[in-house]
Amino acid sequence: MQDVLLVLTNVPDEVTAYTIARKVVEDRLAACVNLLPAVRSIYQWEGKLEEAAEVTMLLKTTQGRYAGLEAAIREAHPYDVPEIIAVPVTAGLPAYLDWVVTETKKDVDV
Repeated sequence: MQDVLLVLTNVPDEVTAYTIARKVVEDRLAACVNLLPAVRSIYQWEGKLEEAAEVTMLLKTTQGRYAGLEAAIREAHPYDVPEIIAVPVTAGLPAYLDWVVTETKKDVDV
């Protein structure tokens, strides 16, 4: 396995999601980002039950690029404590995983 990660975060709207997605792919912090609109989140925050319409972002990256990706998300994210969860990819199509690794290298020619 090549230390590929699936990173999840939720943002309040499509504009924020699109802005973060473009930035992290252009900066090669993620190979690909999927935006899943119309997610409904229910959670406790500061002692109150909250509900929010959000956009879920699925970001594919590598362990070596995770710190930079997390920093970029935190910088652009409007929440005080954004959900940022990284899940290791334990299996997948080898050609796709190789592509994720290649696309997140800093020195890839475009």
